[in-house]
Formats: sequence, structure tokens, C-alpha cells
Amino acid sequence: MITIHQPRRLVVGAGSRGEVGAWAGQAGSTLVIATPVTSGFADSLKLSGKVTLFDAIPGEPDITTLEAALEAARNARPDLIVGLGGGSVMDVAKLVAVLWDSGQSLADVAGPNRVAGRNTRLAQVATTAGTGSEAGIRSLITDPGKGSKIAVESPHMIADLAVLDPELTYSVPPAVTAATGVDAMAHCVEAFTNRKAHTMVDGFARMGFNLVGKYLARAVRDGEDTEAREGMMLASYYGGICLGPVNTAAGHAISYPLGTLLHLPHGLANAIIFPHVLAFNQPSAAAKTAEVADALGLGQGLSQRDLLSAAKDFCAGLGIEMSLAVNGAKAADLPRFAADAHAIRRLMDNNPVDMSEADVLEIYRAAF
Repeated sequence: MITIHQPRRLVVGAGSRGEVGAWAGQAGSTLVIATPVTSGFADSLKLSGKVTLFDAIPGEPDITTLEAALEAARNARPDLIVGLGGGSVMDVAKLVAVLWDSGQSLADVAGPNRVAGRNTRLAQVATTAGTGSEAGIRSLITDPGKGSKIAVESPHMIADLAVLDPELTYSVPPAVTAATGVDAMAHCVEAFTNRKAHTMVDGFARMGFNLVGKYLARAVRDGEDTEAREGMMLASYYGGICLGPVNTAAGHAISYPLGTLLHLPHGLANAIIFPHVLAFNQPSAAAKTAEVADALGLGQGLSQRDLLSAAKDFCAGLGIEMSLAVNGAKAADLPRFAADAHAIRRLMDNNPVDMSEADVLEIYRAAF
């Protein structure tokens, strides 16, 4: 049995961000959560009433960031919270929406289905095509003390409104477009080849990775290619839906220490790891892996070695630097990364192949 959660309303298309104000109506108080970059789009939402802007969201938000955003919400007492940004922004917006007036703390809600409810409307306006956070029921926050991520999962965190406006992604640099696009693809592929894979989720996953194969290179090449940008936003959205009932697997588990300990952006970390896990899992998911390879134009009938090489070339061809060393990792760091990744059982246990800590370390070394 699976349960699919989706936003109550989804608006897709160029200029659709302007629909947020009409949907919101006469909200007495709105808190817009953003980054210093995405805050520039706030006026184009056409919100009425009192609007408070909190734009101190970094690339990898941590507990301190969340506490500051909660303080902003308690001061603003919003009727509506809008997440205006990428996955980090939208993850914080979800948590603020369910925590600011609930009496619950982050510790109270960590894990699945521990959120008591939500009293504040929530709109998510995506400005990247990667995490699919606008579609999902999960939020991740870094615990800097432990060097790991806290995962919260609840249907109370699903958005009332999600907006996919490709114009908001025009200014995303090619390198970020590439890395976040591979992250969106990884969500789809890891759900597709997952031990918990389900026929219905497979449909969303297929739509997602086929859109990536068709549009990601175009979006990297021309940031104002509206068709390609919209296609990638849909791919990201479909990936976000896959995360709810199925979730990711070893690829994301192995990428997380690169974010929490090495401080690599989430999309880049996933892009570096993706080819290695795709090839590692091929023997246990041969037919589905072949389908992914065909959708991405990697070739047919590939051996593990050739698949790894083709997938790395796919990512490198988008301009992604595929070496951990070039991105700041030290060889001495790799055993700690491997131990931390292997311990993320909520994801590792989804992988179609059992992966030992030594296997994880070998993947880091191969990506080094």
C-alpha cells in the first residue's frame, strides 16, 4: 500500500508567480521566506496586506537558521507563509508553518508523522528545478553538532499552493542548473530502482527522468529556454512526488555527508555520486537501469564499467566537476564520510543492493 500526497493546487507556466496574490486574497499577514537572491522576486507575487520578508536562508539550513525563521514568524504572526526559493527555503518554510504556533519543537516532530497539525496556509514558489520540495511532505535540516541531517515527514507539511514558474529559473547559473537537474533525476531514478518501488510511483519517476534527458542540456545551454526550464521544473516536481511514498536510497545517503561535513551544495554532491551508485545497482535493477540509460542517451546494453563511464560523461558534459578532490575533499575524510553515510539506514535500506561500509568507501574513492 502507498499513499500519494500532492499540493492542493498546482500552477505551472511562465508568469504564474503572479497568481499567488490572487489565490491568497486578503491575507492579513504574510511571511515570505527566501534567500537574499530570491527575495528580489517577492513583489512579483502580488501579495496584499502586511508582508514580512525573512531572507537569511543559506544553502544548507541548520537548526540556528530554523530558530531565526521561527522567531520571525512569531513576530509577524502570519496567516500565510510563502517559501520563495529552492529546496532549502521550502524545507524551512514547511517547518515554520507547522511549528511557529504549535507548541511543538523540532525535536518533537523529527521522524515520520509526529507533526500535530498546521494552522497557517502554506504556498511554495520554486526558483530552482532540483529538490522537488514544493511537491513533498519532507523537510531536512542540518544538525551542526552531529554533522547530520534531521528529517521530518508529515502530510501536514504539504503545500496548499505550489507554483512552477520557469521565468524564476532564468537567472540560475548553468553550473547550478546542471547540478540541481541531476539531483531531480536522482530522486526519480533512486525511487524507480528502489526496494519499495511501486507501479504508480514508477510512472512519476519515468516522466521525471525522461524530461531530464530531453531538457537538462538545453536548460544549461540557454537559461532562457522557457520550454526546457518548464520541463525541468516538472521533472523536479515529479521527483518530489516520488520522495513521499518511496524515497531515495544509497545515492542520497552517500551524498549527505558531502553536504553536512564538506559543505558541498546538495545538487552537486548528488551529481558527483549519481553515476557510481547507478552502476553499482545495475546488476539488481538491470531492466530499469537500462530504461534510465536509454532516456538519458547513455547507450544500450552497457556493462557496469561502460555505464559508469557514460553516466560520468553525461554529468561532466553539463559542466559538472565530478571529482571530490577538486571540490575540496581530502582522502583522510573519506572513512568518516563512509561511516556516516552507511549509518543513514532510512535510505540505505531502500537500496536494491545491500551496501557495506567498505562498498560506500570504495564509491567515495572512485569519485575522489
